Amino acid sequence: MKALKELLAVAQEAVAIGSKLMLKDGPGGVHLKGDRDLVTDMDIKIQEQVRTFLEEKTPDFNFLGEEQGGGSVDESEEFVWALDPIDGTSNFAHRIPLCASQLALIHRGEPVIGVITAPFLGLNYYGSKGGGSFCNGEPINSSSVTEIDRAIVSIGDYATGSGAAKKNERRFAVTRMLAEQVERVRMWGSAALDLAFVADGRTDACVILANKPWDTAAGVLIAREAGALVVDATGVRHDFSSTATIATAPGLELALLDRLR
Repeated sequence: MKALKELLAVAQEAVAIGSKLMLKDGPGGVHLKGDRDLVTDMDIKIQEQVRTFLEEKTPDFNFLGEEQGGGSVDESEEFVWALDPIDGTSNFAHRIPLCASQLALIHRGEPVIGVITAPFLGLNYYGSKGGGSFCNGEPINSSSVTEIDRAIVSIGDYATGSGAAKKNERRFAVTRMLAEQVERVRMWGSAALDLAFVADGRTDACVILANKPWDTAAGVLIAREAGALVVDATGVRHDFSSTATIATAPGLELALLDRLR
């Protein structure tokens, strides 16, 4: 098996395929794959090209991609790549620059490599287990904010599809609580950017009431390596069985989780 350093280089090269395509071409056809859930021709194109590249470089690794029906992480699997070709597809389709291509390598249920590239923002995040996290080649660290009323907190998208109304009751309650207690609430429309911005200290926490491996694995690794805490809504260490993905500066964990409960 290649060392993590070599595999990180493979992941960076793979994600660069997606970012270059996003910059070069528009979304192409835009299609509904569910209730208010879009997929573009570019999503499919990036996923096909990245998967082909990864199969050539790491033929023994498995692959999960959002645009091929997704799937779940099996902790018995040695290595699996998890790709979201365009995280923030609705933003991309509407020419909003808050979107990213992201890839993680998961080893026995735990992310060990994460790469997130936001091409329209000029931001390239990456990290590996035990190796720290970086943006555009510079080390990054999570925020040192400790007071909830000084915190900028982003929230994940509201739910769509089956059962959305019920799911959104909790999301509305969380939004209201945050709006009344933190400095500012933000919604980027991209889980990759939610987690990367916490890692980079641009925001102080994020609350994503969902947890798909292609959406969260890369950002979870990058956030943890930058010193952020990543847990579920009960405060237990986040894994792929969690129903929420909450990343926070270390000094905010207790205050934020108390309010979420």
